[in-house]
Amino acid sequence: MNLKQKLNFHPLAWGVIFGTFLSRAGFFMNLPFLGIYLYEVKGVDPATTGAILAVSFFVSTFMSFFGGALSDKLGRISVMFASMLLWGFVFVGFAIADQIVTFFLLNALNGLCRSVFEPSARALLVDVTPDDNRIAVFNARYYAINLGGAIGPLVGLSLGASKNPLPFLISAGIYFIYALIILYWHFKYKNKGQQENNLNAVSVIESLRIIAGDKVFRYFLIGNIFVTGAYSHLDTTLSQYLGTVDVSAYSVLFISNTVFILLFQFPIMKLMKKYSYLTALKAGCILFGLGLFGFGLSKSIPVLLLSMFLFTAGEILCFIIGDVLISDIAPNHLRGAYYGAAGLQFIGQGGSAWLGGILLSSLGFGQGVIIFAILGGLAVSAFPFFKFGEILLTKKKEIFTADADEYSVS
Repeated sequence: MNLKQKLNFHPLAWGVIFGTFLSRAGFFMNLPFLGIYLYEVKGVDPATTGAILAVSFFVSTFMSFFGGALSDKLGRISVMFASMLLWGFVFVGFAIADQIVTFFLLNALNGLCRSVFEPSARALLVDVTPDDNRIAVFNARYYAINLGGAIGPLVGLSLGASKNPLPFLISAGIYFIYALIILYWHFKYKNKGQQENNLNAVSVIESLRIIAGDKVFRYFLIGNIFVTGAYSHLDTTLSQYLGTVDVSAYSVLFISNTVFILLFQFPIMKLMKKYSYLTALKAGCILFGLGLFGFGLSKSIPVLLLSMFLFTAGEILCFIIGDVLISDIAPNHLRGAYYGAAGLQFIGQGGSAWLGGILLSSLGFGQGVIIFAILGGLAVSAFPFFKFGEILLTKKKEIFTADADEYSVS
């Protein structure tokens, strides 16, 4: 399959990819600076600011399943439109809010909108993309995420996002425009993203029961808790560890993470396309572990950059292939619920960030080798879970093939 064929996505898929870029750019135009804005402009104390920021992650993690399941029942496009419209009003609210309780509510709604929109959008990508092109479409989506994540903060910084509410209103405008685009899809592609929903609709509780009983998905989810936790150290443990000695070194690493993704994402995915999804995930968790261990070996820029390259390669494999794997194991009428349930992997973010802080406090900043060896070891702990999932998935496919052969003979 040549490049032209690989990029021959359904118009809805291109719409989701472009919308992902817009929404992430609008999101990162403000949210990285929200803590500073609350403290310096609104006078909110640091502890309360931390709680306001945390509520979004808490809501997003534990509500994503319900958001995805809702898209299975009501249709992807309808749910995406409602969440994007509400998201726009949330950013308007950030621009005009003054009360602490209002900021708590707004950031909770911010997490809710994300937990509804993200699994619905990923499920829609799968609905309109043939099996053999799903790696390419999720590859393009992840590229859009990182491009938006790179541009958004730069625009926000230039507009003074930490000092005035204007960027919030600009982001709201972006979200409202994207909501109108989704509304257009509703009329043009009203049957897309609803395959089998009416015929096979099940309750949210039944969806939860089916997913809980899926052993392959369960092993994948546990493994992803470890790799998501590994990724969280980029913003938490590593920033604290290097920030006490050389802030500029951390800045170089943080920027290099995005640069490495934009430069090497497609070559890495091309290299891994000959392997199974779970083999790629196993390689990804090992690369995560090696990258984390490397951060503790030396504070010299060359070693840190090499470690960041390994870390980024693990990120690319685990997060892109993880989305494709869900499309492979989820029943068509439960894709949204599966993508939503995958949001539970972000439990690893909070737990790992907390553990990293404990290790820094108890062992000291001079014990980087030990600290990052422990964190790297936890990342590699995902390997046996991915391996168990691979074994079960292989057996499941063998049974399915045998049954199909028996049926064809009879």
